[in-house]
Amino acid sequence: MNVEDNLMKKIGKENPFKVPDGYFEQFASSMMDKLPEKEKPSEKEEQVTTWTKLKPLLYMAAMFVGAALIIRVASSDHRTLKDNSAVSSVTDTETVSDEIIDAAIDGSMMDDYSLYVYLSEFSGE
Repeated sequence: MNVEDNLMKKIGKENPFKVPDGYFEQFASSMMDKLPEKEKPSEKEEQVTTWTKLKPLLYMAAMFVGAALIIRVASSDHRTLKDNSAVSSVTDTETVSDEIIDAAIDGSMMDDYSLYVYLSEFSGE
């Protein structure tokens, strides 16, 4: 605290900044006098054409058509004719001996449940 007291004695509490008398009373008028005069631009009225009136409506209609197309493409079934023919060929079976099936199951390292799920996926379609 001793340092602060020494500084207060040297500097004092007076504000060192001063403004000339009547400065703020004349400030606005003197500033306006110093500014250059500026011409007001003339406002040109644009003609409102039919295209100007219809443009927002056409843009909105195009937006709705685009949204409808996107929804239709996103929600459609993506199966092709080639995929459908592959499903029908899977249903055709041939006779295979039990020994070959047992060897294939042992080699596939599938448990009974996994095999059941695999076979039920193909038989459900």
